[in-house]
This record gives sequence, C-alpha cells and structure tokens, in this order.
Amino acid sequence: MLFKIEHLQGIKSGAIALAFRKWNKLAAKEGSLMKTAVGIIEVLEVSRVELLEITEQEAQMAGFSNLNLLIDLLNKVTSGDIYRIRLSYKSEDPRLELRENTLLDKTEFDLLKAKVEKLDKFSKQGDWTLQILNAIKNNPKLRAADLALLTGKEKDWLKLNVRKLKNLGLTISFEPGYTLSPLGEHYLNNL
Repeated sequence: MLFKIEHLQGIKSGAIALAFRKWNKLAAKEGSLMKTAVGIIEVLEVSRVELLEITEQEAQMAGFSNLNLLIDLLNKVTSGDIYRIRLSYKSEDPRLELRENTLLDKTEFDLLKAKVEKLDKFSKQGDWTLQILNAIKNNPKLRAADLALLTGKEKDWLKLNVRKLKNLGLTISFEPGYTLSPLGEHYLNNL
C-alpha cells in the first residue's frame, strides 16, 4: 500500500487511523506490517464496504477534510471493491538506525558485503548492485524512471531491487528518487 507522506505523518501522530482503497483483489492483510518512510505501520483490520457506507467522520479519520474528496479519489479507480483499512503506527523503522551505522568492524562489513554479493549471485540480471549503487551516488534523487533509463533496467525491476538495497540500509528513498545512506557511502568507499 502506498501513502502520501502527509498521511503517513498523520498515522504516526495518531490523527489518521483509517485508509480506504479500491482494489480488484484484496491487497492488505490483518496483522501485516508495512515499512514506510515514517516507520512501521500495522494493519489492524480490513473490511469491504460500500461507497455509501463511508461516513464524513471516517473520511476525516482517513486524512481527508471532507467525504467528497475521498469519494472523488475512490471513483478515479474504475473497478474493484472498496476496503476500509484500520491502521496503527507500530514503531520506528529499524532500517533508519541501520543506514546511519558507519562504524562497522571487519566482520560486520564482510557480512554486509556477502549479503550484497548474494543479491548479485541470485539475480537473473547478473551483477547489478555496484552499478545501481554508483548510479544512485552519481545521480542523487533522480526519478526511478530516469535512473532505470540511465542504467538500462526496467523501472519496476529497479524499484524492487533498490528496495532490497534499502533493506540492507544502503539507500534512502525520496519523492522522487534515491540517495545513498551514510552506510551506503561507507560501503562503496571501503570496497
């Protein structure tokens, strides 16, 4: 599930406790955890609803100033069922602390290097991690579509695999684009 940053901040503060989505297939599961820009968000409850069942108060609990704005957004998706998703902020994202850590001893650095090399080893694209890390380093905050063109990769492939680097603490996502984290800089500088 994607959220605008202002909605994520509202979930973190507790001002937003609901989200509404129109999907052809249910795409959220009760109890699941989502890593987001503000931390870990938990899906507490998912229920199918009819558009006319949504109240003004629920729209406000989803971060909309009025019900009509929410309805307009849901109507932009032409088909699918509407789901009410109850959400809660769970914790900080552990990747935030990870990406700031540049004081790795040799064992920790070697473990990180092995994890990165494993991404290359099991990729159908062959070795890609250094190419992508260097492209991000040399083109900070470049849109994913442009970074994909620059590296000769498909945009969806690039986004999925940059997320793998992010999970290791090596990159930071922005709207738009990516940068290397302090750990990512440290990693490249010490290869």
